[in-house]
Amino acid sequence: MKNSVNNNLNFPKKKKPWDVSDYELVLMASLSLLFLFVFAYLPMYGVTLAFKDGDGEINVLRSLFADNWVGFYNFKQFFADDKFYTVISNTLSINLLMLCIEFPAPIIFALFLNEIQHTRYKKTVQTISTFPHFLSWTIFGGIILALTNVNTGVTTPIFEFLKLADQTNKINLVTSDYIWVLLIISSLIKSVGWGSIIYLAAITGINPEIYEAATLDGAGRFQRMRYITLPSISATITVFFILRISNMLDNSFEMFYIFQNGVNLSKSEVLTTYIWKVSIGSQQMRYSYASALGLFNSIIGLILLLLGNFVSKKITGKGIY
Repeated sequence: MKNSVNNNLNFPKKKKPWDVSDYELVLMASLSLLFLFVFAYLPMYGVTLAFKDGDGEINVLRSLFADNWVGFYNFKQFFADDKFYTVISNTLSINLLMLCIEFPAPIIFALFLNEIQHTRYKKTVQTISTFPHFLSWTIFGGIILALTNVNTGVTTPIFEFLKLADQTNKINLVTSDYIWVLLIISSLIKSVGWGSIIYLAAITGINPEIYEAATLDGAGRFQRMRYITLPSISATITVFFILRISNMLDNSFEMFYIFQNGVNLSKSEVLTTYIWKVSIGSQQMRYSYASALGLFNSIIGLILLLLGNFVSKKITGKGIY
C-alpha cells in the first residue's frame, strides 16, 4: 500500500547542477570575461611604467619588466611643467562648455522629436541627425574644415551677408580666437542625433495613459514635457550626467587632432593630444611621463565619478549604484 501511494505521487525531479543550456551560457560568458581580461585587465600592468624610468627606451617592454623604479618622479615632472597647467586649463574649460551646451542638447532634441506626430517626417529627421555619428572624425572634420575655409568655404559669404565680416576683416574659425566655437558646434552636430536615441527609448517606456489624462486635464505640450516626460526619464539623465562628469579630463583625440594647427595650438591642446605627443607623436619617447599623465587622468575620472554619484544621491536620491 505504501509503495502504491508513493508511485502515485509526482515528486518534482531533482534538478541537475548543470544543463546543456547552462554550458552554452557559461561558454558565452567565459568568452566575454576572456575578452575583458586580455584587453582591459591584462594591460593594466602597464600602469607600473608610470613609476619607472622608461623614457627614451626603444624597447618599451624591456623597461616595463625591468627593476628601474623611480617612485613618483614622473608625477613630479608634469606638476612642475608649466605647459601641463595650460593643457589642463584648456581641457577643463572646453569640457565645461560642452557639458553646459552639448549635454542638454540631445535631451531637448529628443523631447521635441517625440512631439512630432508625422511618423515619416520624424524618422527622416532622426536619420539625418544620426548620420554624422557614423562618419569618422577624419572625414567629418575634413568636411568642416573645407566648409569653414576662410577663402573657399561657405562661412565667409555668410559672415559677410550678416555684416559680421568683410573682405578686409575675415573671420578665420581655425584660429585660437574661434577654435572652441568650431569644436563645440562640430561636436554638437555629430553627436546630438545619436545621443538622443537613448532618451527617445526611455520616453517610449512612459505609459501613454498618463499623457492622455494630462491632455484631458488641459495640459499643453510643453507642460507634458516638463511635468511628465522629464521626471519620467530623470533616472536616465542622471546616469549619463554622472558619466559625463567623470570624463571631464577626457576628449576625443581624433576631433581635437584634426582641428589642431600651429595657430590655435595654445587653445586646442588638451590632455589626450598632449599625452600622445609626449609619448610617440613628436618622437619624444617619454613613455613613463605619458603613463603618469594617463594614470592621473584615470584617478581624477574615478574621483569625479564617485563624487558625482554621491552628490546626485544626496540631492535627487538617484545614482549609478
